[in-house]
Amino acid sequence: MKNKKFFFNLIVILLLGASASAQESKKITLQEAIDLSLANSHNLRISDLKITEAIANVRAAKDHRLPEASVSASYLRLNSANVNLASAPEGQGGPDINQALYGLINVSYPIYTGGKLKYGVESANYLEQAARLSAANDKDAVVYNTIEAYTNLYKAGIAVNVIKENLQASGKRDTTFSRLEQNGLLARNDLLKAQLQTSNISLALLDAESNLKLANVSMDLIMGLPENTMIEIDPVFLNESQQLSTIEDFTNKGLNLRKDVQALELQQKAAANSVKIAKADAYPSVALTGGYVAADIPGFITISNAVNVGVGVKYNIASLWKTNTGQAKAEAMSLELQSSKDLLSDQIKLQINRDYQNYLLSKQKINVYETAITQATENYRITNNKYNNSLVTITDLLEADVSLLQAKLNVSLAKADAALAYQKS
Repeated sequence: MKNKKFFFNLIVILLLGASASAQESKKITLQEAIDLSLANSHNLRISDLKITEAIANVRAAKDHRLPEASVSASYLRLNSANVNLASAPEGQGGPDINQALYGLINVSYPIYTGGKLKYGVESANYLEQAARLSAANDKDAVVYNTIEAYTNLYKAGIAVNVIKENLQASGKRDTTFSRLEQNGLLARNDLLKAQLQTSNISLALLDAESNLKLANVSMDLIMGLPENTMIEIDPVFLNESQQLSTIEDFTNKGLNLRKDVQALELQQKAAANSVKIAKADAYPSVALTGGYVAADIPGFITISNAVNVGVGVKYNIASLWKTNTGQAKAEAMSLELQSSKDLLSDQIKLQINRDYQNYLLSKQKINVYETAITQATENYRITNNKYNNSLVTITDLLEADVSLLQAKLNVSLAKADAALAYQKS
């Protein structure tokens, strides 16, 4: 029997140890969380690949300015070919030809294309710069998301701690009330009311712990850590708030420094070049050409050192009567980008005003909630004394307890909201 108990205890210890090792805990500052998020962000990896693609497009556009060269060669086997030479004497048949061998080298260098090559390179450069700015904007978005997730994790942890503290106090009160009820000094109904509140607090704690776990998993995923890593928040970030500038300064900086606005401006320039490229279809293209031809037809002709140099002109006559859909499409894209920029500017103004007002509101709430904690604490003390002297009911005491709990939660959450609004503004 003792051996069974020993093995049972050993198994419990091993299971607890395995559970503890699986739940690795790690204290991380806000800056460390941001650094990890930037290093492990899938979005930023995609952004880097888009930059690489844009660089390749620039190279491709520049390559179009280089000469085009082609080489071809053929060997032909002929079956009883009839060859009649106009210059041959009458009645004399042509040579017997049963094979032919020839080779060609052609080189073409563009001299004038109506501006297609120039505008194509400029457009590709604009799009490369836009891709880099979009990547920088994605980086800012990762930072903001990390700050928000970090703040949410802090708020979830605070809620759990405050509710646990209240649950412990409520449990002690139930124990006291239970003894009073057993001794006939407290009505059964009052004890049940107190126990009901304890049950409600327990349910609130279950919800809070669930929210904490989800917030922790979200933080782990953002930072690229294992999902079972328990994050300990460093609350020093709550004290990083400083005096804000005016709303006009924030708006001007937002419109002038936002990477997504700058990216749209570059995309507009690229679209303007696309319009020019489409218009260039109405112009002829001129190229410097050169080549070399060699041929050998046994028994008939041999050609060597046939070098040619010239100028080639190409013009699509159908462009005179065909609708230039490419130009219409490029012009529509340019107008669409302008509208997108205007819409983005309005969204930035609204976002800056919202974050600015949220920060001011949170700072004001902190002052009000800190006063409310003092009031709720004093109210609970007075209500408790009155209850002990049978001057108020158990309902009044429980309501005072709930008010104190809510006040503690409010001040902590307001500080977190103020820190988040400051970081985003």
